[in-house]
Amino acid sequence: MSKILSLLLFMIISESSFAQGYRNPIISGYHPDPSVCRVGSDFYLVNSSFQYFPGVPVFHSNDLINWEQIGNVLTRDSQLSLKGASSWLGIYAPTIRYNDGTYYMITTNVGNGGNFLVTATSPNGPWSEPVWLSQQGIDPSLYFEDGKVYMCSNPDDAIWLSEIDAKTGKQLSKSRMLWQGDGGRYPEGPHIYKKDGYYYLLISEGGTEIAHHLTIARSRNIYGPYESDPDNPLLTNCSRKGQNMQIQGTGHGDFVQAKDGSWWLVFLAYRNFGGSYHHLGRETYLAPVEWKKGEWPVVNGGNPIDTLMNATTLTKHKMPHAQPLDFSRGDLGPEYIHIQNPILENYIFKGNKLVLKGHGSLSVNNQPTFVGKRQEQVCGSVEFRVYPKHNAEGGISVYQINDGHYDLFVKDGRVSLRCKLKNIDYIVKSDKIWSEWMNLRISYNDKMYKFEYSDDGTSYKSLGELNCSLLSSEVAGGFTGVVIGMYADGGDVEFAQ
Repeated sequence: MSKILSLLLFMIISESSFAQGYRNPIISGYHPDPSVCRVGSDFYLVNSSFQYFPGVPVFHSNDLINWEQIGNVLTRDSQLSLKGASSWLGIYAPTIRYNDGTYYMITTNVGNGGNFLVTATSPNGPWSEPVWLSQQGIDPSLYFEDGKVYMCSNPDDAIWLSEIDAKTGKQLSKSRMLWQGDGGRYPEGPHIYKKDGYYYLLISEGGTEIAHHLTIARSRNIYGPYESDPDNPLLTNCSRKGQNMQIQGTGHGDFVQAKDGSWWLVFLAYRNFGGSYHHLGRETYLAPVEWKKGEWPVVNGGNPIDTLMNATTLTKHKMPHAQPLDFSRGDLGPEYIHIQNPILENYIFKGNKLVLKGHGSLSVNNQPTFVGKRQEQVCGSVEFRVYPKHNAEGGISVYQINDGHYDLFVKDGRVSLRCKLKNIDYIVKSDKIWSEWMNLRISYNDKMYKFEYSDDGTSYKSLGELNCSLLSSEVAGGFTGVVIGMYADGGDVEFAQ
């Protein structure tokens, strides 16, 4: 009997411990540069969006683990110009803050204007027109204290601070340098927090590759001088402890304190697949923080970040599942995005179909007709029934960058698989078809994309498989991750489910 009781006790303890843990990433797929704020018991988080429109996805959570996308900040052309933007340009690292009844989002439009902020009375929007700012650099952040608004960013390879008028964007004080970091390249992603009489300055160093890491400094005066944490880096998986983890490139973080007083860190990292390759992009992760009074914060007990985290969590709140795609609704939901500003008349909902009007090749990068969503799962499939009109090309693209995408498409009575990778652009395989409609299906796992077609939706033929690693950031380039979507070129294409 004692053995049975011991076993039951062990099972209860194990289940309780597991229930308190969580899995990273908390927001999977291409969702880099997270910033978070808390209002009451609600948390709101934003991410970079680079060349995609609408810009800056907004997520909501009550427990920091389960998140629901509730919209996007930049939803109008007047807020976001992406002319000529590639995945090296566009919207970089935003910061979201709440102060005195107003939500603020500050970011950089690289290539089209620089630093700006927008405001809203609800995180769901609508958000204001941009207020443009003088202090440049990237990754701007805001700090509010005693009726003053401070902005920090990283011009001239260091972190600089100035006071601003958030309503007009006017700079009210001279920019002053705070800190250059602890010697890592690209000091960026600054955030200021005040705790126990100290101003803490959290930044990223090392670039967004494997050596990405977080460092922290503090001062009794907001303008410094700032002293480095003697235990820097605050967070890195590029270490002896973390070098064999699937998760790498940990950095660009933002602290948040929960209502119960606990501290947490959201940050970006990526997962390697098939060796040292990541194709899903930089994702959003979470780690517990111990921050004793007057002392330096300690992230995850000083241990590297893993996919399964053993930490006492907030009370968990499940979020509703995203609505399934339904063309008859007349919209695609906030998670669907376009490459650059879409030409809206090229996207027409027609009953239970979506008609796309072609506007150039995906490789040309000039407002191509494309709508898709970030690949968030390692394994899955996407399927559409496609009907291209005369001379039009239409299908599904696994898109990383204009120089790196796989296209499964129908054109002129043939179904084809194309591989575009930098200077390589070739048809992997092409079959003649006999039906005006064709079902196209792309299935994927952690290593391969599989491309198939069918004229009856039951019996499928394969056009081949292509490796995920070829669309990784290490091979194809870019700052984003795989987005899978529908596209049209050269004419009208109808899509159905």
